[in-house]
Amino acid sequence: MKLALSEISTVSATFEEDVAAYAAAGFDGIGIWELKLPADDPANVALLREAGLAVANCVPTAPSILPLLLPGMEGSPDPEERIADLCASVRRFAAYEPESVLCLTGAVGDLEPAHAREIVVAGLREVAAVAREVGVRFGLEPAGSSVSFVATVAETLELLEEAGLDDVGVMADTYNLWDEAPEALAAAAGRISGLHVADVPPEVGREDRLLPGESGTRSAEHVRALGEAGWDGFLDVEIFSTPEGFWGLPAAEAARRALAAVSRLLP
Repeated sequence: MKLALSEISTVSATFEEDVAAYAAAGFDGIGIWELKLPADDPANVALLREAGLAVANCVPTAPSILPLLLPGMEGSPDPEERIADLCASVRRFAAYEPESVLCLTGAVGDLEPAHAREIVVAGLREVAAVAREVGVRFGLEPAGSSVSFVATVAETLELLEEAGLDDVGVMADTYNLWDEAPEALAAAAGRISGLHVADVPPEVGREDRLLPGESGTRSAEHVRALGEAGWDGFLDVEIFSTPEGFWGLPAAEAARRALAAVSRLLP
């Protein structure tokens, strides 16, 4: 397995600062957030190659087919516009040769659940066709109801089967799948397109994330189960925090701490 850090973890740093900090810390790769990418893709790719960083999992600027119910991240209410944006992001990311590009369903919101599902199935088919065309692995991420109406590996696979998309993967996240049995991930190892790692804080009501291993052994159990099933992708640390917490650290210090934590998950 290889180690990566997702750029949202150092939210206030620039792309160039992220590349320098992650490479200096010893990461193998970087999880790119499109909202941080400068416009010059060839220059960005050259910078990554010079730093020796591969690209793990990419997050589009508009990361879902339906809007997110997150303040400041709702984006366009028009699914067709969002699908077009996702397709454009997949095309753009192809130049970076990532492990995967992810998306979420988005929240049902005021829609009838069946109608929301129809919109997402059609959107997934459209984005998957572009991913196939440009040679990018595409993955759907299960998560909580504010950003997704599929919350487990089984629900994600069921939706992908309904859409007839057996070449689309599951973007797993140990935080989002905290209550998922490790055996469920292992059983789907061949469909796991990427893996974000972070821990759920033990305190009820907290919405930030902890580094893997800071809240018990769950992330390690998921990683071990996937490894034993033959999965060998990036362990991509993804931390959402606050300015008073992990997000307040300088990028170099955050990268060092993240590498130390995720290294302990290696089988």
